Amino acid sequence: MGIASAILFTPLLTALLILLSPARVPRVAQWLALAGAGATLGLTLMLLQGFDAAVQGAQFSETLPWVPEIGVHYSVGVDGVSLPMVLLTALLALVAVVASIGMVDSKVKGYFAWFLVLEFAILGVFLAQDWFLFYVFWEIALIPMFFLIGVWGDERRGVASMSFFLYTLAGSVLLLLGMVAAYLANPEHSFDMASFLKASAGWDREFQIFVFACFFVGVAVKIPSVPLHGWLPLAHVQAPVPVSMMLSGVMLKMGAYGLLRMFELVPLGAEAALEAVLGLGLLSIVYGAFMAWRQDDLKAMVAYSSISHMGFVMVGVAAHNISGMTGALNQMFTHGVITAALFMLVGVVYQRTHTRQLSDLGGLARPAPRYAVVMTVALLASMGLPGLAGFISEFHVLVGAFERWGVWVALAGVGVLVTSAYSLRVFARMFVSPPTSHTPQMTDLNLRELAVVTPLVLLMLVLGLFPGAFLSLSNPALDALLPR
Repeated sequence: MGIASAILFTPLLTALLILLSPARVPRVAQWLALAGAGATLGLTLMLLQGFDAAVQGAQFSETLPWVPEIGVHYSVGVDGVSLPMVLLTALLALVAVVASIGMVDSKVKGYFAWFLVLEFAILGVFLAQDWFLFYVFWEIALIPMFFLIGVWGDERRGVASMSFFLYTLAGSVLLLLGMVAAYLANPEHSFDMASFLKASAGWDREFQIFVFACFFVGVAVKIPSVPLHGWLPLAHVQAPVPVSMMLSGVMLKMGAYGLLRMFELVPLGAEAALEAVLGLGLLSIVYGAFMAWRQDDLKAMVAYSSISHMGFVMVGVAAHNISGMTGALNQMFTHGVITAALFMLVGVVYQRTHTRQLSDLGGLARPAPRYAVVMTVALLASMGLPGLAGFISEFHVLVGAFERWGVWVALAGVGVLVTSAYSLRVFARMFVSPPTSHTPQMTDLNLRELAVVTPLVLLMLVLGLFPGAFLSLSNPALDALLPR
């Protein structure tokens, strides 16, 4: 077994061990989950150390026949596009497991088992080098998320989990249709990604547009793009905080990752759809920002902000140049880090005060100075302050998009301004406004909570001040996605 398979199956094997552990001793399940998530991150860092960014194509590849009669293989590996997403998934899974220990106290064994199955499925999407395998992991990810929201969520968890499942399943049907069409048009009758890419050179423009349209609707639900975003706010508000960290931090990136792969697979179809992708991206930026501004519930605010920030990914992809693509991939990573920290911090204040309503909060800086500092950094990173993680990705997106689309990109500036406005409003209300009746209930971050947010805050600083390492990791692979 190679290192890619070891990364993939470590969470699944850990989930099986958790199921075999005694239900009467929940701490066993917690420690096993910590060990499994920690081992997965350790293996991912080993893979990162051995990765050669100058090499185009998949590295650490492993291929075994699975259903050879229809050209399906177990084929995994990483390149400069998928490796950052694998690293992000492993990191956020570990910090979310640590967060879960203090936030989930019922049906602990089942919760951690499903959580690690979710990590396994998301890693599979990013590691797959076979389109059928990609689709299998894409679908598997629905199941643990459905139960994590439906069993451990808040009062409206049933509606939220069903909405999430039906939206994403409907998108998956079109994704499968496009995949089957591409398979039938492949002379080699193989689902191998390299084989698809080779065959696509002979596909005409109309067929490529059809395949791209099917794939795009499927992935747009996951991103999510307006108007296919309806499931996201409800799912986030009802999901447990650690599940929201994974949902917004990495699961949305599955859709954006699929979109990037489509620009490589069907370039003529993608080229024909650039204006539509740009328009939906700009609409998502502005709509998500204004909806976030309207929210009094902090969790709903962060959920809508995710729609806005993922709109930048779509705009960067629509630029279809190296600056835009670099910004899109960087935005995927930095948004995952920032939004995971924000959801964790919202969960902390809810645990203390039993409210997420911004109007109920005030004067929290005095009883919780560490919390105030960390929350302020996360809010500033979310609004794209220079020197923090969000700035460099949005700057690349805007440069690349302006180069291709000109003044239309100014609409994205509206979203940036509104994001700054609601971020500063949250800061002013929580830490500058006079204390409320909930203020005495607020205590500062404990050691476990600091262990969750500290690596995320450090990444916001490192990615903001020293972005070169991340950019050099991905640029050669992104360059291969662009037309020659």
